Amino acid sequence: MSVTPGRVPGVSGVLTAGQARRIMLAAQGFGRPAPASVNAGHLQRVVDRVGQLQIDSVNVAVRAHYMPAFARLGGYDRELLHRAAGRAPRRVFEFWGHAAALIDVELQPAFRSRMEAHRRSRDGWSQRLLAEHPGLVEKVYAQVAERGPLTARQVEHDAERLPGGWWNWSAVKHACEWLFYIGELTSAGRNSAFERMYDLPERVIPARVFGWPTPSEEEARLILARRAAAALGVFAPNWLAEYYYTDRKSAPGMVAQLVGSGEVEPVEVRGWTRPAYLWTAAARPRRLHVDALVAPFDSLVFDRDRLVETFDVHYRIGLYTPADQRVHGYYVYLFVMDDQIAARVDLKADRKAGRLLVQSAWLEDGAVEAATAVRLAAELWRMAAWLDLSDVVVVPRGALAAALAGAVAAIPEV
Repeated sequence: MSVTPGRVPGVSGVLTAGQARRIMLAAQGFGRPAPASVNAGHLQRVVDRVGQLQIDSVNVAVRAHYMPAFARLGGYDRELLHRAAGRAPRRVFEFWGHAAALIDVELQPAFRSRMEAHRRSRDGWSQRLLAEHPGLVEKVYAQVAERGPLTARQVEHDAERLPGGWWNWSAVKHACEWLFYIGELTSAGRNSAFERMYDLPERVIPARVFGWPTPSEEEARLILARRAAAALGVFAPNWLAEYYYTDRKSAPGMVAQLVGSGEVEPVEVRGWTRPAYLWTAAARPRRLHVDALVAPFDSLVFDRDRLVETFDVHYRIGLYTPADQRVHGYYVYLFVMDDQIAARVDLKADRKAGRLLVQSAWLEDGAVEAATAVRLAAELWRMAAWLDLSDVVVVPRGALAAALAGAVAAIPEV
């Protein structure tokens, strides 16, 4: 039997590509009016929607994990996220989802099997650590248990004062990381230098969650697949696996279970090249009003394969690309306008001068230059205000730069 690309046997409905984009955007928390004042409840709703806020150490404009809430809510006090990650009762915990991320704390039990898998795998660096530094892991754990939360640097500093000293910074750091990967330690937050502060899980994870039973590996995969399906709204099977970086081979089985339970239904998405499924509870808006600057690690776009299929946008992050091979810039944000990605801009916060620098600006195919420039300019000013920057400066590089500079200049300074 031949199957039309983007169609599943037994398909129950047909969606246009635009409808699929709007469903996904709504599922990701876009399209709602920004609250007049953002509180912890608003931030929690973003976490409930997306499930994870990917972490990255790069701080060219603002660290990646702060941006998803800004993109969906507008300006907010970043202390709300600090409290959610670093104070009881914690609403997020740090572990590896799609990548290093602040993850909804209620998903912690679903990641325990992944922690146990790390323990069993004993990959190359962990084997070398255990073989070359016998007893180190146990001593590091004991130090954190006694005095945590501690950074790896603080653990190493304490070690130097013990009789005979121990090991070097790299070994201590690796020991902390190994204990983190296997779930013996977790992160109690990050300090001002963005160093992870290690502590015992039972002192960090809320007691009600810590006490939940550990699901089997298959149950855990289904829990994560269900959350990914709800977060995406409409999806191809591999995208479920990619969302929390689970085993791709298990994706068809997870989808089949979700279809069997009535939570997901097969659909056809016109223009898609692969089978598609719909989260049955997903909102299906006829139109959306969205003006959002999306960082490269936002859950809307971090799966580059999904980005191409849904938005027809090819994206390669510049910071991992040699300078002479970069096309659009170093750290490029995508501008979502309604149900399209209309532009991309390379942003940098010049904190000393109080300026948000647009180092290049590019118009996507099909976007209208004048309208895009006006709406993007307004969003850049909103971002500048959020970052306590008093000016927006557009460098004359990129096809959209001239129009954007004019639109930026037409808006009064914040």
